[in-house]
Amino acid sequence: MRVLAVLFAVVSGLLLTTVPASAATSSLWHLTDLAAQRVAIADQVAAAKYGTPSPIDDPVREQQIYDSVAARAPGLGLGPAEAVRFFHAQIEANKLVQRGLYARWDAHPAEAPTTRPDLGRIRPVIDRLNTGLLTELAATTRVRAARSCPVRQLVTAGVVDGYHRFDALHTRALAEATSATCVAG
Repeated sequence: MRVLAVLFAVVSGLLLTTVPASAATSSLWHLTDLAAQRVAIADQVAAAKYGTPSPIDDPVREQQIYDSVAARAPGLGLGPAEAVRFFHAQIEANKLVQRGLYARWDAHPAEAPTTRPDLGRIRPVIDRLNTGLLTELAATTRVRAARSCPVRQLVTAGVVDGYHRFDALHTRALAEATSATCVAG
């Protein structure tokens, strides 16, 4: 295991040093870390909804987010479709965690939450994370359009995942959340 960690660190360093100087000042760290924070807050959303009539899928709330980021994107120099595509990945990652936790809690009722967080207090945190994500999405336009983006994102997601000490479920969700980071083509 230690050998793999050292190998990952060496390869990561080599990959990051091959980035052109013009892109070296841009980083995907903050964008990816915000996505990880949004993945982590899915635990609270799941705990708030579990055992209630509130469904995991919330098309009205999702559409509100899509409409909001699409409206704000042009002011930040982003295309609305690009912003919506990125936030679709964030929402799907959140639902992946919720579904995974529901399955875990159904299989192991003793692990189910004993308190129910208030969604009214969680949603403003998600809204702040969304604002940060949108801002970082605009700030990283050049690095996300670079050919090196997929490799840089993979490395960054691995480091952020380790930093947050995610379990397998949250690691999969982070991969989903960052799947739309790089600009296609």
